Amino acid sequence: MSLINTEIKPFKADAFKAGKFITVTEADLHGKWSVVFFYPADFTFVCPTELEDLADNYAEFQKLGVEIYSVSTDTHFAHKAWHDTSEAVKKIAYTMVGDPTGNICRNFEVLIEEAGLADRGTFVVDPDGKIQIVEITAGGIGRDALELLRKVKAAQYVASHPGEVCPAKWVEGEKTLAPSLDLVGKI
Repeated sequence: MSLINTEIKPFKADAFKAGKFITVTEADLHGKWSVVFFYPADFTFVCPTELEDLADNYAEFQKLGVEIYSVSTDTHFAHKAWHDTSEAVKKIAYTMVGDPTGNICRNFEVLIEEAGLADRGTFVVDPDGKIQIVEITAGGIGRDALELLRKVKAAQYVASHPGEVCPAKWVEGEKTLAPSLDLVGKI
């Protein structure tokens, strides 16, 4: 079953943000757009490049009212240690969620049970707590924050413009489509 348009499941987790330990629950994702960004592990190779890319573009996500939550099965203590020792990870201002039990990973169906690690999963959650975008990639394939930003803009546009859809490679300001019988076979 697809997770698209399903409501996020309840969770409670410890996290590291802005030099502090905080608690995050599913309620924190309600009322605004959110990106839940799963990655395999702290102190690895592809992961810091992805998290740094998100950090470099975090202000753009925030301009859209989007909060980012990175999640791995590491603890919030490991997140702080990684933040303190890695130049790339030190740039992170968004919330780094610890999921050592794998509960959140299971909720989003990205836990690799035999490894106790998360797949590279990206989820865009709307203000109602419903998942609008799901992307899962193999461990060796890094993601692109600018492409994610484009997709978030498309999801926000579609949500605020009923009856319109965004075609391939759509960017903000370009034409959208209004699906109708008149368009069938004409694209």
